[in-house]
Amino acid sequence: MNSSSTALVLFRHDLRIADNRALAAAAAGGRPVVPVFVLDRISPGTRPLGGARHWWLHHSLAALSGDLSRLGSPLVLRSGQMQAVVETLVAETGADAVFWNRRYDPAGRAVDAKMKATLRGRGLAVQSFEGQLAHEPSLLKTKGGGPFRVFTPFWKAFSAGIEPRDPVDIPARLVQPPSPVATERLEDWALLPTKPNWAEGFAARWTPGEAGAQRALQDFVEGRLAGYAANRDVPDGKTTSRLSPHLAHGEITPFQLLSALRHGRIAGSRADHEKFRQEVGWREFSWHLLFHNPDLGSENFNKSFDVFPLTADGRGFEAWRRGLTGYPIVDAGMRELWRTGWMHNRVRMVAASFLVKHLLIDWRQGETWFWDTLVDADLASNAASWQWVAGSGADAAPYFRIFNPVLQGEKFDPDGAYVRRHVPELTNIPTRFIHRPWEAPRDVLFRAGVKLGETYPVPVVDHERARRRALAAYETVRGQHDDRSV
Repeated sequence: MNSSSTALVLFRHDLRIADNRALAAAAAGGRPVVPVFVLDRISPGTRPLGGARHWWLHHSLAALSGDLSRLGSPLVLRSGQMQAVVETLVAETGADAVFWNRRYDPAGRAVDAKMKATLRGRGLAVQSFEGQLAHEPSLLKTKGGGPFRVFTPFWKAFSAGIEPRDPVDIPARLVQPPSPVATERLEDWALLPTKPNWAEGFAARWTPGEAGAQRALQDFVEGRLAGYAANRDVPDGKTTSRLSPHLAHGEITPFQLLSALRHGRIAGSRADHEKFRQEVGWREFSWHLLFHNPDLGSENFNKSFDVFPLTADGRGFEAWRRGLTGYPIVDAGMRELWRTGWMHNRVRMVAASFLVKHLLIDWRQGETWFWDTLVDADLASNAASWQWVAGSGADAAPYFRIFNPVLQGEKFDPDGAYVRRHVPELTNIPTRFIHRPWEAPRDVLFRAGVKLGETYPVPVVDHERARRRALAAYETVRGQHDDRSV
């Protein structure tokens, strides 16, 4: 490589300047660097981001652009097919090297493999680096030499391996190319919703960008990490890290999270630290599954579930989507999702279980809705988690585990604070009935200003009947079942 010639650095799921090995490597020789983000909606197999992630992407790119400009070389924005755009930029800039951090989704891997071969065939130096994951899915294997299918042995192998590296420093400066490189305008990409602006409530909850990610990490490890193991299932309040959207956009890396636990000024017990490490591990495991099972988001991992008797309950799906099922914990979660682009993980499981097991609706419909509405929508975690709940996935929840939305609400939201926050029409319902308003006497409902079927819906399905129906449906797959509910 010629230290005086230009290098391109491709940004994809790595919208950061710290712990960015591709950026650091390109800048190391003092050569001119052109940072590039390509909005690729064309490459075969590419799944367009959902609306909530488009909102985040706009703000994250704006933050990244400012950070790169302060380093010395502004971000170039282009839209089109990834390889075609890169080849055009190589011609425009005279670049003889291209750097990027690896992608692990099936479409991204295919595009990058072809692009690397083409560019190298033309004499360019091409280097790729890890950063999105703390393990390489192609290298971490079972004793039999294959991929993992169960979390516990995966986690043991991950934990027994080489300690994840420390984060890479931000380059001291970037050298700008001799001639300005044409860029598209972020505003012209129309990533933000306008009429209606359904993301109006997002800004109060989130700060997209690398600086926001670092603040969130610091706030968590120095504060909320204490008690994390015991409190993470409580949906009301700040009991989780809220780092998932920053991870999804690569504003922070798993190496930075794990390093903070090893070296940072941290709160919490050993149990808190290990529980958080395991949550990072579940993300790694989800990507391990997707890497080795490219159709994880569209096909049952366990093919025996292809015969599961699904329903085409359009009214049920619409009630679930809008948070009008009549089950307060489910409705609170679905409304939190719509208003903030996020839902607490425990409630995600309850809401997902309700769709699949109470309504017998295909998990893929729920996965698609979450993909569009979550700011942390992650190709691997979204698919793996939905299949886990449905019982069709790797290391899945037992098919007989049918979350009782009433008991789940009473266990994890005992005073009803979460429900009252997101289902305000139930604000004045006594705590005794907050998760089962249909059991409240008429005078109690009257004093609370609730008219079931008018101001708040009656349940779209009876839990006990739905549970029996779901177990019968699963019996067609399993042949037998253990009659349990949690």
